[in-house]
Amino acid sequence: GYALAEGGSHMVALHDSDIVNYEREMLARLCYPIASPELNYEFSKGYYSRVNGRIYGRVTRLFVTPLLRALQRVFGCEDVLVFLDSFRYPLAGEFALTTDLARNNRLAGGWGIDFGLLSEVYRNCSPRRVCQVGLAESYEHKHQPISEDDPENGLFKMSIDITHTCFRTMAIEGTVFSEGIVDTLQAAYQEIAQDMVERYRHSAALNNLPFDRRQENLAVRTFARGLRLGGVSYLEQPLGQPALPSWNQVTSALPDFPAMLLDAVEADA
Repeated sequence: GYALAEGGSHMVALHDSDIVNYEREMLARLCYPIASPELNYEFSKGYYSRVNGRIYGRVTRLFVTPLLRALQRVFGCEDVLVFLDSFRYPLAGEFALTTDLARNNRLAGGWGIDFGLLSEVYRNCSPRRVCQVGLAESYEHKHQPISEDDPENGLFKMSIDITHTCFRTMAIEGTVFSEGIVDTLQAAYQEIAQDMVERYRHSAALNNLPFDRRQENLAVRTFARGLRLGGVSYLEQPLGQPALPSWNQVTSALPDFPAMLLDAVEADA
C-alpha cells in the first residue's frame, strides 16, 4: 500500500522474514524477470529446494500437491488446477509483481494467503506473464510443528485454511461441492499422498538422507483430517472469512487513504 501510494515504483517484492541464509542474490533473482524489459513478466514466484540435511516442505509435498492431483482426478484437468499445480513450491512466501497487478489482487487471510494469491494472479494475469524462479540452492527458515492434536495451530491449521481457500477458488470457476465430494476427495487424497510418501522414501534412500516414515504418515493422516475439516467448513460457510479488499477497492471507497498512509508512515519513521 505504501509503495502504491508513493507512486514511484514499477514493482513490489515480498519475502519471508525468517530466512536464515538470506543473501542479496535471492532478491535480485526474484525481481529480475519483472525488472528486465526484455522478459516482460508481471508476476514472479520464488522457488527453492526444501532439502537441507533432510527433506522438508511437508505441506507442499504431502498435502498441496496430492490435493491438487486428487481434485484433477475428481473434476478433470480444470485450467485453474493445472495452473496451481504447475508451481514447484506454491507456498513459497517469496514473490514479486508489478504495481498494476498489486492494485488489483485481493489477499486471503490465515494460512491460505500464498495459495489465495496464486488464485488471484490466475484471475488477473495471463499465465504467459507468470514465471517461477530458482532463488537459491539451499534455503533454511523456521519449521512449523504438525500439531496433530490441535486444529488451530501448526501445519494442521494450515491444511484446513488451504482447503477452504482451494474450494472457494474452484467455486469461483463454477465447481459445485457437496459432502459426498468431500468424502471422495479425502479418499483420493489419501491414496495419492501415500504414494508420495513412498516416492520420497526412495528419494531419501538414493540421496542418503534420513527419512522418518512414521512422521510422514502422521502428516498425511493429519492433513486428511484437515481436508475434511476445511471441506466441511466450506460447505457450512462457503464465503468464509472475506478476502481483504484490493488497493483499487480501498482507494475507490476512501480516496484520501493513500495520502493518509504516507503521512502515517512518515510520522512513524
